[in-house]
Amino acid sequence: MEEQHPALGIDHGEARIGLAITDTIGILAHPLETIHVQKTPPLERINALISQRLVKQIIIGLPYRMDGSEGTAAEKIRAFAEELEKSLVSPLPIIFIDERLTTVSAAEKLHAAGKNAKKQKGLIDQAAAVEILSDWLNQQPPV
Repeated sequence: MEEQHPALGIDHGEARIGLAITDTIGILAHPLETIHVQKTPPLERINALISQRLVKQIIIGLPYRMDGSEGTAAEKIRAFAEELEKSLVSPLPIIFIDERLTTVSAAEKLHAAGKNAKKQKGLIDQAAAVEILSDWLNQQPPV
């Protein structure tokens, strides 16, 4: 398998931002970290990780409404993506993916693994980012 540079998955929230990253061959998504927005400047931290991990594209979950339309939550995510794009040292593609049920799915998977999602909110943010990135990976054509 040919080594690729990873993609960064972002589950953006008001208080926390969950991050996930693909493996070097672009097959699996792994939890990376949770940024606590009050404690860490998110754009600085994301840029540091992009540089450290040689990220080549960014996948951001976009919260569509169940009818497929975009609401105020999606507007906030798009505004964050614009800020992120402006802060990047070098331009990277930013791809939006439907994240409607990723947090629910992540919570179910954590519960099935014996984890209490309510007690581990930072973990659920990373798990949601893994779901976002995994969904995107599953949509990519086979290499």
